[in-house]
Amino acid sequence: MSPSSLLPLARSPAPGDGLCDAAEDAHGGFPIRAIARLRRTGLLAAPLPEALGGRGLCEPGRVDALRALLTEVGRDDLAVGRLYEGHVNALALVLRYADAAIAGRLARDAAEGHLFGVWNTEPAEGGLVLDGAGGLRGAKSYASGAGFVTRPLVTARLADGRRLMLVMRLEPGARADLSAWRAHGMRASATGTVDFSGLSLRDGEAVGAPDDYGRQPFFFAGAWRFLAVQLGGIEAVIETHRAHLAATGRAEDPHQQVRFGQAMVAAETSRLLVARAARIAAAEAGSPERVIAYVNLARAAVEQAGLDVIALAQRSVGLAGFLESHPLERLMRDLATYLRQPAPDFALTGMAAHALAAGEPLHDLWSDAMAPAAPEAIG
Repeated sequence: MSPSSLLPLARSPAPGDGLCDAAEDAHGGFPIRAIARLRRTGLLAAPLPEALGGRGLCEPGRVDALRALLTEVGRDDLAVGRLYEGHVNALALVLRYADAAIAGRLARDAAEGHLFGVWNTEPAEGGLVLDGAGGLRGAKSYASGAGFVTRPLVTARLADGRRLMLVMRLEPGARADLSAWRAHGMRASATGTVDFSGLSLRDGEAVGAPDDYGRQPFFFAGAWRFLAVQLGGIEAVIETHRAHLAATGRAEDPHQQVRFGQAMVAAETSRLLVARAARIAAAEAGSPERVIAYVNLARAAVEQAGLDVIALAQRSVGLAGFLESHPLERLMRDLATYLRQPAPDFALTGMAAHALAAGEPLHDLWSDAMAPAAPEAIG
């Protein structure tokens, strides 16, 4: 199976089975049908190795297929893309750090259709703690898929300050509070706070050793996955921008062509940077700092491209694009919200500091040897 052959599985096979409808695109909403489609087509198990019932999408040689799939899902719906990226991230961490028995049990859960996610953010007070007796107290905040993710990977602080990864087994709807998620966009991501107090290690699986979660370059370089999803959102805005110009008979206007051309340059630049960032991150060649620096370079470029594409579409479409009845309205607010990732200035200045301190010529910082030249097809 070639990498591109996975993409039709991510698309809607029937009317009404794709994008969130108005009821789902609401505060407290969730893309139930779209996630059911990913489950039905086997894409929830696809990150697993073939030996565990998957398609090996987390293997380094198959990074192009995973990147293309994340972009495809994000192009269809950014809220679904955010949830699927979290699912992939959780399984990638399990496959990388869990022992074989634990990985096997969690792989069976994924194959059975459980939705995974990564919940690391905590409220200012009341973060998740694991006591010496194996009991949990505290919460995670900004947890996407709260109430719907039944296998969240969380980090719990130990007495010595280190953090241990746990994959908890939750029942649908359990322990989730979505009342504070009143965001401009990404409403259907069901983002909220989940309280784990009263649960224990017996209610989940410990993954890896303490502080494995933050090991580099995997931790920071993994940002390429959400960049791939964001790229899909950028492409969706541009497609809608183009459709509007065609429908209104304005595609021949040279001013409109300039704006659309600028949007195309931004999108294609992002596509090339994300593709290279994914390969560099997967190969993990060179120093961790150098791998991370390139992913951060791509991160800065994609964020600016997304903001530029939104502004260009708004100027071309005008007030109509701000009406809820226009398809551009939701696409723009979802993308604007999803572009707000943690510490963008830290990522940009870290990349710049690395390049400034390097002894090599700038054109040699990220050589072709850092990334696989010809990823394997999916068999």
